[in-house]
Amino acid sequence: MMAHGISLASFWSVHREGRRTSAAGEERQRLFYILRFVLHGDVALVDRYRTPRSSWRASSCSERTATRSSPARRRVEVIDMFPVVVVQGGAGHIPKERSENSRAGVCSAARAGYAVLRRGGSSMDAVVEAVSQLENNPFFNAGCGSVLNIRGEVEMDAIVMDGKRLDSGAVSAVRNIANPIQLARLVMDKTSHTCLTAEGANRFARSMGVSEVPPESLITDYSRMRWKENLAPGANPVDSQMGKMGTVGAVAVDAEGNVACATSTGGMLNKMEGRVGDTPCVGSGGFADNQVGAVSTTGHGESIMKVTLARLILFHVEQGQSVEAASDLGLAYMKSRVGGLGGVVTVDPQGHWATRFSTRQMAWAAAQKDTLHYGLYTGEHLTQSLGDPL
Repeated sequence: MMAHGISLASFWSVHREGRRTSAAGEERQRLFYILRFVLHGDVALVDRYRTPRSSWRASSCSERTATRSSPARRRVEVIDMFPVVVVQGGAGHIPKERSENSRAGVCSAARAGYAVLRRGGSSMDAVVEAVSQLENNPFFNAGCGSVLNIRGEVEMDAIVMDGKRLDSGAVSAVRNIANPIQLARLVMDKTSHTCLTAEGANRFARSMGVSEVPPESLITDYSRMRWKENLAPGANPVDSQMGKMGTVGAVAVDAEGNVACATSTGGMLNKMEGRVGDTPCVGSGGFADNQVGAVSTTGHGESIMKVTLARLILFHVEQGQSVEAASDLGLAYMKSRVGGLGGVVTVDPQGHWATRFSTRQMAWAAAQKDTLHYGLYTGEHLTQSLGDPL
C-alpha cells in the first residue's frame, strides 16, 4: 500500500529504527504524520509532510500541526507549538517626534499580549489585552488618542473575531468608552448580535457595567490641533489622513491552535458625524478562521471595505500563498484597483506571521519564542529578548 508516494513498509522500517538517531526519529515522525493524515483525508497536510523537515521553509515559528477529522467536526491538535501575538499601531507617516513613542507602544502591547499567552490564556484574551494597551496610549489613533470628527468629538469603532467558531463582536460610533475593544468582546460574548452602534452600543455598555469616561479624557492636544488645522478653508481632511497613523490591531495564535484578531480605531480625521469605516466590518477591519488564519488591517477605511482586505488576504492563503505573499497581494490589489494605502498583520494557524504595509511606515511588533520582533520602516526587522527591558 502506498500513502501519497510513501510506502507503509518504509514507514514501519523507519519506525523500528527511529530511536537510533535523531534524524531517523525525525523521519519516523514525518512518516507517522503522513499515515495519520491519509487515514483522515487531510491532503493538504499530507503534501506538507511529504517534504523532509530539513527543507521546510524557514519561518519565525515552530512547525507544529497535525489535524484530526470526524464526520461531525474538525479539531486542531498542537504539536511542539509556540504561541505568537503580532501587533500593529497604524500605517502611514509617523512624525519623527512621535516615532519612538509609537515603537515603544507597540512593543509594550506585544509583550502584554504574549504574557497572556504564556499564562495559558486564549488568543482572544491576548489580542484584546494588546489592543487595550494601545487604546490606553495617547500616541495611537484609538481610545484616548482618537482623532476627532467634524464637530470636534470622538467616535470610535472596534471589532474582535474568534477563529474557532467564527464568532465576532463589534461596536461603531461609540463615545465616552475608554476601551471599545473590550466592549466589542462583550457584544460577542453576551449578545446574539455581531455589531452595536452609537447610542445603542453605549446603552449596552451601561447595562454591562462598563463605566463611561468624560469626553475630554479621550481628546489629546495633538488630536485637537490636527482637527483645527483641517477646519481651515481649502483643507482636505481625506488627503491629510492619508499618510497619517490609522487603526491599531493585533492577531494571535494560542497554545490550542486557535487564532483571533482585534482592531480598534478613532476613525478618519474630521470625518462626518456618524461615519463608520472598515474596522467594525467582518472581513474588512479583521477576520479570523482557524482553518486559514487571522488578519487585522489599518489604512484608508473606504478602500479597505471596497476590497474586503482582511478576507481577501486569507483567500490568497487558502490558495497556498504564504502569509507574507498573501498580505502583499492583498495590499497591491487595493492600491492598483482603488488607489488605497494601508497595512496588515497576518498570522496562519501554524504560527507563521507577517507585517506588511504600502504606506511610508507602520509601527509593529511581534512576540514569539521569548523573542520580541519590531520595526517601523519598510525592511526594518529588529529583535531583542523578551527578558530585556525596552
